[in-house]
Amino acid sequence: MPGHLTIAVFAMLGAGFVAVTLLFSRVLQHRSFGDEKYSPYECGSDPVGPPWVQFRIGYYVYALLFVVFDIETVFLYPWAVAYGSLGMFVLLEMAVFIGILAFGLAYAWKEGALTWR
Repeated sequence: MPGHLTIAVFAMLGAGFVAVTLLFSRVLQHRSFGDEKYSPYECGSDPVGPPWVQFRIGYYVYALLFVVFDIETVFLYPWAVAYGSLGMFVLLEMAVFIGILAFGLAYAWKEGALTWR
């Protein structure tokens, strides 16, 4: 039971630290309300034009494809590091994984998701 008591004490100390920090932040914050506070801020210059700008969906698709393939290629690094201690089954498994990635990339390319039209 002493192990659980230690965990409970640390959890309470952590929660107390967060509560005290938020309380001090609330008490010591600078409060000023006015037009300056609610104006949009862009790198020190006044904004030009409306704040709502529509982007083409192609930009989002391109960004999502980048994120998907970027994250998936991160999984290749641990495999490459541990490859010497792994067997032939893992090599075939990684070939299937890369094949699925290649198929997804080919499909996106065929559908025109990688072009800036």
